[in-house]
Amino acid sequence: MLYLFTKKQLLLIERELKSLGLWANKSPSDEAMSDPTPFACQSMPFEHWLQFIFIPKMSIIVIERTSLPQNIALGPMAEHLWSQQPKMKPLITIIYQLDERLSEPR
Repeated sequence: MLYLFTKKQLLLIERELKSLGLWANKSPSDEAMSDPTPFACQSMPFEHWLQFIFIPKMSIIVIERTSLPQNIALGPMAEHLWSQQPKMKPLITIIYQLDERLSEPR
């Protein structure tokens, strides 16, 4: 059930990024993709990190049914970056929902 919920939230995140015009057509550079900072924040915007790093890695976890991360906290970053933009509220909510569900005791 948690895998299905996670898959659904990943699709919702993708849909929202696309509807907001934040879905990139071009991948970041190899250097940006290997940025070790949290959310690769020194080399790409958060929405690109979601698109090119988070969604693909989480999709593999869902497909392979390996251990989902626990106690993730993407919502605060989304809130920090986008809270002043009302159009971003649905995306922030979707991210918080994923945070909360993955952080529940298993």
